[in-house]
Amino acid sequence: MNGAQIVVEVIKNQGVEYIFGYPGGACMPIFDALVDAPELKMILVRHEQGATHMADGYARATGKTGVVLVTSGPGATNTVTGILTAHMDSVPLVVLTGQTITPNLGKDAFQEADVFGVTMPVVKHSYLVRDVKDLSRIIKEAFHLASSGRPGPVLVDLPKDVVSEEWNEDFSAKIELPGYQVQSNGDSANIKKVAELLAKSKRPLLYVGAGTVISGAAKQVLKLAEKLQAPVTTTLLGKGGFSERHPLSVGMLGMHGTAYANKTVVDCDLIMSIGARWDDRITGKVSEFCTNATKIHIDIDPAEFGKIIHPDVSVNGDVAAVLDELIPQVKKLNSKDWLKKIEIWKKKHPLKYPKRGGLRAQHVLAELDRLTNSKAVISTDVGQHQMWAAQFCKSTRERQWLSSGGAGTMGYGFPAAIGAQLGKPKELVVAVVGDGGFQMTMSELATAAIHKLPLKILIINNRYLGMVRQWQQLFFDNRESGVNMEGNPDFVKIGEAYGIKGFHLRRAGDVTKVLKKALAYSDGPCIIEAEVTKGDNVFPMIPAGAAVSEMLIDEPPATRKLKKPVGSTWPGINWKHSILQS
Repeated sequence: MNGAQIVVEVIKNQGVEYIFGYPGGACMPIFDALVDAPELKMILVRHEQGATHMADGYARATGKTGVVLVTSGPGATNTVTGILTAHMDSVPLVVLTGQTITPNLGKDAFQEADVFGVTMPVVKHSYLVRDVKDLSRIIKEAFHLASSGRPGPVLVDLPKDVVSEEWNEDFSAKIELPGYQVQSNGDSANIKKVAELLAKSKRPLLYVGAGTVISGAAKQVLKLAEKLQAPVTTTLLGKGGFSERHPLSVGMLGMHGTAYANKTVVDCDLIMSIGARWDDRITGKVSEFCTNATKIHIDIDPAEFGKIIHPDVSVNGDVAAVLDELIPQVKKLNSKDWLKKIEIWKKKHPLKYPKRGGLRAQHVLAELDRLTNSKAVISTDVGQHQMWAAQFCKSTRERQWLSSGGAGTMGYGFPAAIGAQLGKPKELVVAVVGDGGFQMTMSELATAAIHKLPLKILIINNRYLGMVRQWQQLFFDNRESGVNMEGNPDFVKIGEAYGIKGFHLRRAGDVTKVLKKALAYSDGPCIIEAEVTKGDNVFPMIPAGAAVSEMLIDEPPATRKLKKPVGSTWPGINWKHSILQS
């Protein structure tokens, strides 16, 4: 066998279903080997960034490792955005890149790029394979590293002469990763301390992150919450780790979380992070975050302990395993008054939007959620539509919500939905995208059309880079710069050029009718272009650098002018509006 055939054989043995990629000279031997491996379905994309996002969406929706195959030079560097996206959100990917022959390395050969060096900061691990004898072991290690412990992307750079060389491989090579150990079970003494701290709490809050989803620990979180009678909040990527339709759910917390979730954060006497990393979109001003609350942190990655928040107790281990040991040690808490207070907040500060003045994105998304009974797999881009989808499209189970959290990658939502639909062919998959982000990876309409994927592409078209415009309005005296998208095409006509069905949505009165038609359409993908009002802002909102207690619950009245918050990260900016703490 040659090296390319060895690579393909090992990939087959890993149970891989799809490879997302784009060919070129340096990776041609591998593409040739794929001809004799029909069980590996090659998904030809239109851009390498699309390949990484598709593999990412496939991985998030299925829990399996996504696989990417591209050529050297620009083919490899085009994957960097997708690798960063997966790295920030702990998504298992194996990215195979072609490379120039080993004698030419470092000599600026045609289509040579040091992709090993370029990607080093954004991978869990990477390899440059120099000997065909190492191929079998390295590919096995790549899959193991990508999917074990805290998952992440692993890059394997494959010089053309290495994958062309013949070798009598017996595939018995064992994984050699000295020092790489995954802590599954938590320290029992620390778990006992967690139980003791929980027993003392009267106003607890369970704070659920993506680690819960990755671990498959939603059942354990549900059992713990119901046993304790503790409210639960989720991060953007923790959506689905606890059903947002459950009475104990307060929804998403953070910069654009629900008002009642953030009020619960401010008033709790104990906050327990379950597979979440206390990122800046959650904590706001760290020095004022939960200052009087006991803090507990459960995470598979010990590097997260003390990085942002210093917990009173930390437990290093797999979330599901740690909770399995913790649950028998806890009892129902005296939280009746606490839950009653939260119910008052829910009634006083519900998610809302104006019902007049044109078509609202929130209306479209809330109706989508109602018509699908919160069962659709939702994949989003980044921006206002992402936050509105997070607020109004409820997640009730794991791996139902796909979104770029850490990297905030525009162009992610649509190709990720393609990957999700391939991985979950019987699920209803909806890509909720903005008019800006969609145009970054719009060429993948060809990929969706060729494979007749029944996914829905809901384009929230406000002809603005809406989130940037919102910040310019609130923090830069409404001085708009580089946000007007008036040159947008007719997206329905763009879809028709690819043979894709399209629906225009312009009137609030047509929302239900148009969405029902689109949801009923099953002969391939379809586009729903929702032409919404241009000036809507996302609320609630915690301004960057402000404390959670300084949340803007609603559009601030323009008549009130107070100075910016002390310690704000926006020095020198004249704040026009007050911070509402009602």
